[in-house]
Amino acid sequence: MADALSVIPAAVLRNLADKLYEKRKNAALEVEGIVKQLAGAGDHDRITAVITLLTTEFTYSPQANHRKGGLISLAAATVGLTTEAAQHLEQIVPPVLNSFADQDSRVRYYACEALYNIAKVVRGDFIIFFNQIFDALCKLSADSDANVQSAAHLLDRLVKDIVTESDQFSIEEFIPLLRERMNVLNPYVRQFLVGWITVLDSVPDIDMLGFLPDFLDGLFNMLSDSSHEIRQQADSALSEFLQEIKNSPSVDYGRMAEILVQRAGSPDEFTRLTAITWINEFVKLGGDQLVPYYADILGAVLPCISDKEEKIRVVARETNEELRAIKADPAEAFDVGAILSIARRQLSSEWEATRIEALHWISTLLSRHRSEVLTFLNDIFETLLKALSDSSDEVVLLVLDVHACIARDPHHFRQLVVFLVHNFRLDNSLLEKRGALIVRRLCVLLNAERVYRELSTILERESDFDFASIMVQALNLILLTSSELSEIRDLLKQSLVNPAGKDLYVSLYASWCHSPMAIISLCFLAQTYQHASAVIQSMEEEDINVKFLVQLDKLIRLMETPIFAYLRLQLLEPGRYIWLFKALYGLLMLLPQQSAAFKILKTRLKAVPLYSFNGEQLKRMPSGDSYQFRNVPDGFRTIEDGDVAKDGGSSRNGINFAARLQQFQQMQHQHRVLTKTQAKLRNMSTSLSKHYMQEPQREEEPRKPQSIEVNVPPSRSSSKRGPGQLQL
Repeated sequence: MADALSVIPAAVLRNLADKLYEKRKNAALEVEGIVKQLAGAGDHDRITAVITLLTTEFTYSPQANHRKGGLISLAAATVGLTTEAAQHLEQIVPPVLNSFADQDSRVRYYACEALYNIAKVVRGDFIIFFNQIFDALCKLSADSDANVQSAAHLLDRLVKDIVTESDQFSIEEFIPLLRERMNVLNPYVRQFLVGWITVLDSVPDIDMLGFLPDFLDGLFNMLSDSSHEIRQQADSALSEFLQEIKNSPSVDYGRMAEILVQRAGSPDEFTRLTAITWINEFVKLGGDQLVPYYADILGAVLPCISDKEEKIRVVARETNEELRAIKADPAEAFDVGAILSIARRQLSSEWEATRIEALHWISTLLSRHRSEVLTFLNDIFETLLKALSDSSDEVVLLVLDVHACIARDPHHFRQLVVFLVHNFRLDNSLLEKRGALIVRRLCVLLNAERVYRELSTILERESDFDFASIMVQALNLILLTSSELSEIRDLLKQSLVNPAGKDLYVSLYASWCHSPMAIISLCFLAQTYQHASAVIQSMEEEDINVKFLVQLDKLIRLMETPIFAYLRLQLLEPGRYIWLFKALYGLLMLLPQQSAAFKILKTRLKAVPLYSFNGEQLKRMPSGDSYQFRNVPDGFRTIEDGDVAKDGGSSRNGINFAARLQQFQQMQHQHRVLTKTQAKLRNMSTSLSKHYMQEPQREEEPRKPQSIEVNVPPSRSSSKRGPGQLQL
């Protein structure tokens, strides 16, 4: 200290602390000259003493003017040292950096100015302090004082120039510093960071691409900044990096893919578009590197397929197709289970397009890796069943395609049909809204006869009779009306002459017994008219209810459609199809006369031309509109299909109709017993409810005397009865 005082005049030291800038500046020039002389003499000890004096007495002084003078003088000393300044930087730079955090904005300004002048002198030797300087500049970029910000920008540009021309800069040491600050929200700091990333990336000897995963997320975060300029700068930097990735032979796709997947779900539209664009390029370029990340990528792409922004949807669809085109092998880290998990999750998406693509993925995996998919079947099966209730017909059809693909195996086929019936039982609206679509599609995909046989087997054992009746009625209506089931209808029409038709008829009969109208429809379809007549005549009073009449109304109307054209044409030969007439008249007798169905059927029967009867039949016909057939024409006898054969002809076709009728009657008896039991339970419940509701009232109200009726013979006056009264 004494050496320094002996070198620097007291007046100079006094002026360094003066409040006037000019005096401080002139004093600093004096210091520069003194240090230059000492450096020329090689007296570095005294130079060290001078720097120590300027640091302790001025830059660390509690007085602001002292600190200002100290900063100017340290810069002046560096200028005086010129080429020998490097060996004293350890003394000079730290107090200047410390002043960047000074409370006085003018001191911070002078610190920027001082470091700028120091850097101009030492250039590359300055790099050893880069991290500390970068940290200080990062803070100053957001300084509250505009002059300080301006000075910091000038210093920042100089430091960038020094770094780009230096071979001593360590990117490895810099990246952690950059990564720590990438998520700062201050717009000035963000501009500062993007500026440095861009500058360093432009230096050929610095491999910023190799460290891109460390700050990629921060850049994407800036894409949603409120400042248009920052968004533009971040986008420009990202575009440059993406171009470098395309041209680079070696890129770490994996780490970046994780970041992109997260950003593809950003609420900011521009961020999503950029992320999905990057993912698109990665899928094209990444190859095997991305196999472990396929599930995550798919999880990001599928929601974007339904994005509100068209550009995002277009890129997402392209990416999805690219991803699906890659035929990865489970042996090469391709995780089928993870892909299925993503597809299953996206089946719950609110967007139809996403659900559709999720189903396409499941179909693709089934076609390529069936055995692996089936091992995860329990994880996705319930979700696939729920998807049958989807509001979109296209989704439901695709779900059925997936189910059909799974159900190629007998075990899975039965499991599908069992679960399907179970779902119909739990959700009546599913049966009502989607039942026909589901059953028809499954019939196309899995063979209609196979589907109907399995459904019949399950419903035959159904314990919920009400559901079984509803389900059978639905299946019967589909059977009678759907074009997809025309082959089954043709087969059933041959039930009396074709063993396969007979076998199908018997198979369906067991479950069709749950509904009288379904059985009658089946008999009409199979042309077992005599049995249809027997079924109609076997029905009891309890069977003729509103539900039955509604179903009967539907059947009468269906008989006017092209499906039953063969039956209507058979009415032209009443002698041959006597039991058909009897069955139809049986239905007519069950219908209320004022109903539309009664009028339709009566009109149809009246339309039968008289010439279709032979003379013997006409003689036996009573006058009026109705036809009664008590006898078959001489020399003929009726067989089960309604056809006639010469005496001696025998054709029992293997169907035990007596057993079938008994089977039907037993099932209907069980239905009646259940209905009566349910009615009793409802009555008991109602009675108990009334009892408990009236109990308090009985306690409060006095009992009223009740009259006792005695059996007295009625008087003459009481024996007279009015209209509608019965004499007992």
